[in-house]
Amino acid sequence: MNQFKTGLLIAALTALFGGVGYLIGGAGGMVIALGIAAATNLFAYWNADKIVLRMYGATALDAQSGGDFYRIVEGLVRRAGLPMPKVYLIENPQPNAFATGRNPDNAAVAATTGLLQRLSREEIAGVMAHELAHIRNRDTLTMTITATLAGAISTLANFGLFFGGGSDNRNNPLGAIGVLLMVILAPIAAMLVQMAISRGREFEADRGGAEISGRPDWLANALEKIATTAQRVPNMDAERNPATAHMFIINPLHLRGIDGLFSTHPRTVDRVLRLRAMAAEMGVSGAPESGFAAAGAGPWGRARSAGPWG
Repeated sequence: MNQFKTGLLIAALTALFGGVGYLIGGAGGMVIALGIAAATNLFAYWNADKIVLRMYGATALDAQSGGDFYRIVEGLVRRAGLPMPKVYLIENPQPNAFATGRNPDNAAVAATTGLLQRLSREEIAGVMAHELAHIRNRDTLTMTITATLAGAISTLANFGLFFGGGSDNRNNPLGAIGVLLMVILAPIAAMLVQMAISRGREFEADRGGAEISGRPDWLANALEKIATTAQRVPNMDAERNPATAHMFIINPLHLRGIDGLFSTHPRTVDRVLRLRAMAAEMGVSGAPESGFAAAGAGPWGRARSAGPWG
């Protein structure tokens, strides 16, 4: 059912894209707009993950350079029954992480240095299990497509402001007033659709990640810590590229004013409450630093050195 709803929402974005094209140039404009949408999605399917990782200056890690972080991901991958994704590290003080890639066989997970420095080993495991759930659910492709379409709709709407609003434009059925409404309303509609897809996906990934790690409380603790710190520590790369904000486990942007109305993430408190309830059902709602840290072991095997982040 969730896949069906997501498909409908993506279809709505595509229809919105065509509608913007129609307001700019009539039937011909709609055909051109839908052609641009198809080309944009095709490009995003093959290249969006590389572009995003390059945008954030991510460095690829291997078993040797990745230390304990890489081994945590390895162990969680085995529990999830997934192919091993590429693992990246982003030099950024804000604790955060995201997953990308077009399918489980071509996926990557990335974490910031802030995440590895500020969170415990259990909390890091909870976060990475969440990202692996996104990969398993194929959310990474869905979110890339919606982000690409939403951004393209805004660009096309602005294009229409300059080239589609003339009173002598016979292809435009609504004239200048219609174009002005389109410029204002189309990007808002695109954001609302993107928000609807992203928020639902985050709840599903929280549940899936908790099942992969076996400890919902680890992710709950991590979300609380990340959300608190993210609002004090800026992520300047994300501020320059707000269209990628939905990819992170916690919104990396410093939301101000109306921006907060269009947050692509559900409220952290709602996510944490669900995870705490899930932990209670599983009987694992103990202290965050449970026997795992003391024993130096967990579901992914024997503990080792903390790695280059200390």
